[in-house]
Amino acid sequence: MERYDLLYRLYDEFDVEVLREHQTFVDLFPLVDSRVALDHWEEVNDELERLKRQIHESFPAGGTFAEIAAHADRETAFTALDLFARYDRAINALVLDVDETLRSAGQTDNEIPRETLHILTEIYESGVPIVICTGQTLENVKGFMIQGLGNELVHSGNLSIVYEAGNGVFTPGHGSRTKRLLYQDLGPDVRETFETVRSRALSAAPENVRRGCHLQGNEFNVTLKPNFETGSADAEAVIDDGLVHLIDVLGASVVERVVDEIDDPKIDDTEDHEDHGAAWARAHYAAADPEIQEVLEASEAASVAGETDASTDIPDPVASLFDRIDVAYYRGDAAEVGSLELDKVAGVEAALDVLDVPDPFALVMGDSKSDLRVMEWTAANDAGVAAAPEHASADVLSHVLDRDELVFDRGQSAKMLRTAYVLNLFARLE
Repeated sequence: MERYDLLYRLYDEFDVEVLREHQTFVDLFPLVDSRVALDHWEEVNDELERLKRQIHESFPAGGTFAEIAAHADRETAFTALDLFARYDRAINALVLDVDETLRSAGQTDNEIPRETLHILTEIYESGVPIVICTGQTLENVKGFMIQGLGNELVHSGNLSIVYEAGNGVFTPGHGSRTKRLLYQDLGPDVRETFETVRSRALSAAPENVRRGCHLQGNEFNVTLKPNFETGSADAEAVIDDGLVHLIDVLGASVVERVVDEIDDPKIDDTEDHEDHGAAWARAHYAAADPEIQEVLEASEAASVAGETDASTDIPDPVASLFDRIDVAYYRGDAAEVGSLELDKVAGVEAALDVLDVPDPFALVMGDSKSDLRVMEWTAANDAGVAAAPEHASADVLSHVLDRDELVFDRGQSAKMLRTAYVLNLFARLE
């Protein structure tokens, strides 16, 4: 209880709020060519150091408590101490989703806030490796991480990018292990199916999908993105239609791939591939995901899915290949076909291997179903804690609330990163 008593004393007896405001000003002060502004920065910095000295001189391990006060409000500090008391481990890796986690289209103008970037840099400088884990393309992620964190940090050898939701891992500074194309290890049946789906995703699409969507520049996944503002009514409509089209194309492609293995007289010739494949794909993926089922039921062609009464009617060779392929739906944002054999968990495991983190205890932050798989893997292996924004999917929020209740407001990812930073400060006291 001694650490709790010291923490109560810190926040009850010292002007921690002013200290923290001074620290934020000093840390985030923009580069300006103004003598007056620089003089003010020096005055604030001097006062910050004075406030820190007061704490330093009043506590055992006072320097650590001064840093806690500078980085965390009362709630954050006690949350960090509770986590350390529960797990008795320091955070030794960050696993971070980007969109709607580190940054939010609704609150941060789709940029990672400077406060978040600064605390990320501080955690990195303390020796904790960073794994950026996203469904986006490598070049896109690498570009904005260099812009936000700097070229030196990104290429330091202590940061890894898991891209396309686990199909590839990029860890600069590790020689032949710098770029690992995990999708190359998939079987030819999956890889050739994806090649067919990609070739038809737009060329064979209905006109509204062909005009209203574009293919994200992925190396492996096939992702339709809207040519409208994300989340708008137009984006929702075209992505719903795009989802139906992708499922139909996937179904036809799978049947073409395994047609010789199917013992069904109804599909003896190629002309039957499209209709039967679409019906089977719709039945399979509707059964797997209620959101997809809702979109399919609302589509004008829902009757096609009705031709197949249940997923048990799907021939085994077709169902077996479906079971290896994921269809993801993000309302008003994306419809995607990916590999179930290569998800974010596979990417994170590969990244931690390259970063030489053999016994991870990570802070995992994310908002979507793909992030939930990493959180569940973390929980199953006692490998860390999970945090999510308040607007995350229902399944993600349920998992996070059941575990450690680490839910943060939209656009406030820095709060959770500060929690991890302060937890590690408490670990330093051991």
